[in-house]
Amino acid sequence: MRRFLFVPLVLAALAGCDVLGIDSPEKVAAVREADGKAIGGACRHAGRAIEDCYALNRKADRAAVFAGWREMNDYMRENKIDEVRPQIAGQAASAPTTSAAATEDGDPPAKPKGRAADGKAKAKHKDA
Repeated sequence: MRRFLFVPLVLAALAGCDVLGIDSPEKVAAVREADGKAIGGACRHAGRAIEDCYALNRKADRAAVFAGWREMNDYMRENKIDEVRPQIAGQAASAPTTSAAATEDGDPPAKPKGRAADGKAKAKHKDA
């Protein structure tokens, strides 16, 4: 009989504990907000416009991204910190510019060379 009373007490104690690995909605919201602020701050430090930051991070919470961007902007102005340009250009950043680039007469942009074309050119160069 005591065994049956002990089990519900243990379960009740573990319900409020993080040992089970179940995140509360408040914890999930706090993590999302912190991630959004980090993304916004990193975008501002890299010199990206807020619109570009939204476009590159569609799943992030926009309000949190803006808050992080604004906080980093204020911090950089107060401490006279310059922007740090990214050294590696990501494919996501270059994709909108290439897809939107069309000539004035409406022709689509030229397709970039793929790996197969580069490989053939290298093979011809080795044989020559």
